[in-house]
Amino acid sequence: MRILMVNKFLYPRGGSESYMLYLAEHLKKMGHEVEYFGMYDEKNTVGNSLGLYTQNMDFHSKGIGRFLYPFKIIYSFEARKKIMQVIDDFKPDIVHMNNINFQLTPSIIDGVKKKRIPLVQTVHDYQMICPNHLLYNFDKNIPCEKCVGGAHINCIKNKCIHSSTVKSVLGVIEAKVYSFFKTYKKVDLFVCPSNFLENKLLNAKEFYKGKTITIHNFINKEKFSNKKRVEDSYIVYVGRLSKEKGIENIAGTAKLLPQYTFVIAGNGPDEDMLKGIDNIKLAGFLTGDKLTELVGRAKLLLLPSVCYENCPLSILEAHAMGVPVVTMNSGGMAELVKDGVTGTLVNEATPQGIAAKLKETLENEEYYNILRENCKVEKDNILSVESYADILIKEYDKLLER
Repeated sequence: MRILMVNKFLYPRGGSESYMLYLAEHLKKMGHEVEYFGMYDEKNTVGNSLGLYTQNMDFHSKGIGRFLYPFKIIYSFEARKKIMQVIDDFKPDIVHMNNINFQLTPSIIDGVKKKRIPLVQTVHDYQMICPNHLLYNFDKNIPCEKCVGGAHINCIKNKCIHSSTVKSVLGVIEAKVYSFFKTYKKVDLFVCPSNFLENKLLNAKEFYKGKTITIHNFINKEKFSNKKRVEDSYIVYVGRLSKEKGIENIAGTAKLLPQYTFVIAGNGPDEDMLKGIDNIKLAGFLTGDKLTELVGRAKLLLLPSVCYENCPLSILEAHAMGVPVVTMNSGGMAELVKDGVTGTLVNEATPQGIAAKLKETLENEEYYNILRENCKVEKDNILSVESYADILIKEYDKLLER
């Protein structure tokens, strides 16, 4: 089978890139042919035979070309034209989209469907139903679903995109354009990493019905298969240091629990909130073996996100190493952690609510040991890339048969 993988960045950068690159490598090992389409960047590690990519758009640049960006991020005629040229050359059986907004835009959907190729999209966030992609109000620091039904004026009122009226207006224009032209209706299958996200799509628009499937994310299970757990006494957090991830609540929780050490791995705009607190240690941004060792030695993983996380890899990786998780009873987080089995779910998104659940988990030795033992079993339920690819190929085949 020939598969064209589409993503705006074609090098390891974030979650969608890691997902696409690792999955594509395995598909090639299975004997499938894979090429890629995205934005040009000197850091690109994959590509296509024609060497065709969209022009690099650096939103931090000061060149005159930046004044055209507001038009290009809504509908890119360049991306539409070039992906059609790549399709003519590569002749894929399936096109699989990932993160496409801004640099590529959903204009490529029109290009793919003009060529009558089955089109799959892995939905990495809530961008199809929320202009800021997060279902989150930054000013009030609460989840927000006011735009889901199409009332996008709320995005402008609340300056939901980078606290900017201009950017929020552009986000709303984009949403209205693709809603008017029913662009996403042309996609044949939406792969959702959580039942939570799938249900949000199904409740938002009628056309999603019959076009969605939930497949939880996969991890590299070999990476953790021979890890012998050596437990330390700290609580670990892994992720972006920003408000929507619950950083304020981590700071408040640490102050309420001075007897515990909190080790924080990551960076972000709100890092200063965690500084100057005696029992918080900032480990910085970690990857690879250093990150694996840090999480593997932790007493437990804390993930207190205020926003609706989709399918956090940090939870899957913690469970694969036998580490219990304390997280919020919302979004995709609540799907991955079985309350009282592999971790503890928090209903109250406050330092007091989180601190109470941490104490409940850590100070009841019998309860904690049950969680730890269950996590060892949970590892078998987590998808490997092999299992994930097998499921995906079956879905590809269904589309081709149609």
